[in-house]
Amino acid sequence: MQFHAPVLEEQAKLWKYLELWVDPVLFPPKILMLVGDQDGTCRIFNPASDYKLVVTHPSYENAQAWLLEDEYERVKGPLLAEEVF
Repeated sequence: MQFHAPVLEEQAKLWKYLELWVDPVLFPPKILMLVGDQDGTCRIFNPASDYKLVVTHPSYENAQAWLLEDEYERVKGPLLAEEVF
């Protein structure tokens, strides 16, 4: 998989799945990317800002609650790493 963002190769090997979340109220919609790591940690990146790390959560439930609090909606179910490679 080729990354178009300054992501360290070591970090890229840690992810298990990713999800895209969108704020449908804004136009153009604001998109965030949730990356779930092998250890259960979830990181949220902003693709529009060179994939800047927005926040890290210890679990999916915490990350999902944070996104839902700001009224983001999940665009697509998880994209599993094994489906990409």
